[in-house]
Amino acid sequence: MNLGEHAASASYHRDSVPTVLILGASVSQLAAIEQAKAGGWRVVAVDADPNAVGLAAADIAEVVDFSELEPVVDIGRRHQIDAVVAISTDRAVPIAAAVAERLNLPTIGTETARVMTDKAAMRSRLQECGIPQPQFSVLNGKVEPTWGLESVGVPAVLKPVDSGGQRGVYRISDHADLAEHLPEALAKSRSKRAILERYIEGHELNGIIVVRSGEPVLLTLSDRLRPPGIGFGVGWIHLYPSQLPQAHLDAAADVAIRAVRALGLKDGIAFPQLLVTDTGETFVVEVAARIPAGQMADLVRLGTGIDLVEIALAQGRGAAVTDAMIQPHFQRPLAIRFLTASPGILPTGTVTAVEGLDHVREATGVLEAGLYIQPGETIRPVQVDADRRGYIIATADNPLAALELAQQAALKLRVRVAGS
Repeated sequence: MNLGEHAASASYHRDSVPTVLILGASVSQLAAIEQAKAGGWRVVAVDADPNAVGLAAADIAEVVDFSELEPVVDIGRRHQIDAVVAISTDRAVPIAAAVAERLNLPTIGTETARVMTDKAAMRSRLQECGIPQPQFSVLNGKVEPTWGLESVGVPAVLKPVDSGGQRGVYRISDHADLAEHLPEALAKSRSKRAILERYIEGHELNGIIVVRSGEPVLLTLSDRLRPPGIGFGVGWIHLYPSQLPQAHLDAAADVAIRAVRALGLKDGIAFPQLLVTDTGETFVVEVAARIPAGQMADLVRLGTGIDLVEIALAQGRGAAVTDAMIQPHFQRPLAIRFLTASPGILPTGTVTAVEGLDHVREATGVLEAGLYIQPGETIRPVQVDADRRGYIIATADNPLAALELAQQAALKLRVRVAGS
């Protein structure tokens, strides 16, 4: 059911307070939970972890694995929800779509959700529609993996078909690499499949697109910088606006919009990730159907004044997303610097004390800063997204100057580990 059909047929909550079901209550969903409450929503948060920080922030906490459809549908019925929203995790997208269908609520549709969370299905759809993307091969444990490497070429990137957060992602240079890492990538996949893609040297972009009645509107393109080494897939710096030439950005925007159309998203927020070569050729890495993690909603809000959570809640309820909601109020250059251990500035080891966050927030140019570190936790070298242990968002006359301010502010933080 699309939004227009829902607006004509749905019976909303009888009282004046709408209820939203948010799948997941980790630190990635916390800001959205708090914002929805501040905006007048009653929030039902679902997470299997009873200690998830968002459960305490929600009006109603349900300790349930949100990947289990029937229990989540039952929660939605009991609490008479008006919207169901997936934020920051692909794992929630198919369930949100299925729950919404079962409860006659607005939804992107289960087929669109499948295509936009299963990398093999996504690659096949993009290939059918002629969207530029890396060469790829889908692998499982039952076939000889060398054929995939020979067809794709080296260097290549191996990843699970249906995981996220850079878990199980490896750069492959030869058959020995593939034989070593394929079992690990398969183990991170719920369907026990992996995808092998040609590694393309290029400049990475994050896009944010809002789709209304099948019409995609590009809101932002920002630069996504990655560290060297084993954590090569982790975005540890975002720069807005992008520093690429305008001609390259125009071409990338065209590819991003074509990809979203090809994947069938009619109403929702799309998160295309793109690679742009030095010659301006654009390739689609993947396209998510949700508000992304990694402070990307903050980038859009602080960089343009556009509120992605407000848009997601409106679309989840079947309300109109007006032109005013997707028009930039300003353009503010900014940089987001994530705090990591090697090759970042944080020490590795068991945390004993964290000091100086207030000084970071008071530093020149800093708009916002936050930490995901508690004493007793272990910091390790950056390998997956979860190894980002905090962030600093700074502004200046241009993104590179903002990055310099963020890095200067980071030096005011003191993280102590056992033995130091």
